[in-house]
Amino acid sequence: MSKGRREAYGDAPVEMESDDNVEKLVAIKRTAKVVKGGSRFSFSAMVVVGDGKGSVGFGLGKAKEVPESIRKATEQARKSMVLVPLKESRTIHHEMVGSYGAGCVLLRPAAPGTGIIAGGSMRPIFEALGIKDVLAKSHGTSNPHNLIKATMAALQSIRSPEDVAAKRNLVVERIRA
Repeated sequence: MSKGRREAYGDAPVEMESDDNVEKLVAIKRTAKVVKGGSRFSFSAMVVVGDGKGSVGFGLGKAKEVPESIRKATEQARKSMVLVPLKESRTIHHEMVGSYGAGCVLLRPAAPGTGIIAGGSMRPIFEALGIKDVLAKSHGTSNPHNLIKATMAALQSIRSPEDVAAKRNLVVERIRA
């Protein structure tokens, strides 16, 4: 992996590294405003930032130039990072469904060696999070904004067996049985 930033247009996520965080550029959109002298373009960028150890966040930045929109999105993603409990530092603890708008995602834990089986804009979230084995399916829409928000909603609602045991005043072995 090279250090620094690379710009890309389209659906291919671009990976950037900075101070122990993995930044993934998910999407860049160009919008045009028609004015008297022609068109004025502005760009919006969606970035996912994670530490590879269970923390991940996403951000949306808008500006008149691509690098500035990426910088704004990265700052917002760093501020919105959340901690997700991982099972054996490679997968999620249980099956989860998350939705946002018309986007609906199904996340399932996977056996070791399965890899990340996810499409579109869900894959950069799992890679930035540090998940190595997961099965994911998106339903409804392919809009990257709604899919990322639905995936984050599903990840935030995952509970580890330790959390459930503490809430129910039980021991972990009784929860797993």
